[in-house]
Amino acid sequence: MHELSLCQSAVEIVLQQAEQHGVTRVTGVWLEIGALSCVEESAVRFSFDIVCRGTIAEGSTLHIGYRPAQAWCWDCGEAVEIERHDAPCPRCQGVSLRVDAGDSLKVKSIEVE
Repeated sequence: MHELSLCQSAVEIVLQQAEQHGVTRVTGVWLEIGALSCVEESAVRFSFDIVCRGTIAEGSTLHIGYRPAQAWCWDCGEAVEIERHDAPCPRCQGVSLRVDAGDSLKVKSIEVE
């Protein structure tokens, strides 16, 4: 379950930012999950709650957004968005794609008191 280690890293980032800015409570965290990240949302939510226990982020609301992956099609020479690893090019249906982005989990925003 790599979601637990991803959430640990995300919460570390949140807590570091909170400390740098003198924040005493984190009330919301926005994560962006790439379409090709192989991350299960329910596991992220479960892991997030566990990792936040005993920190200033305990009880914060987790907001999750998804981002399509970015790829380059070698067949038609276009930059395209895809939603899964085995997806063909949406423009030409070619299968020679180079994935450039979309396999990450990012902390996008933090809400604090």
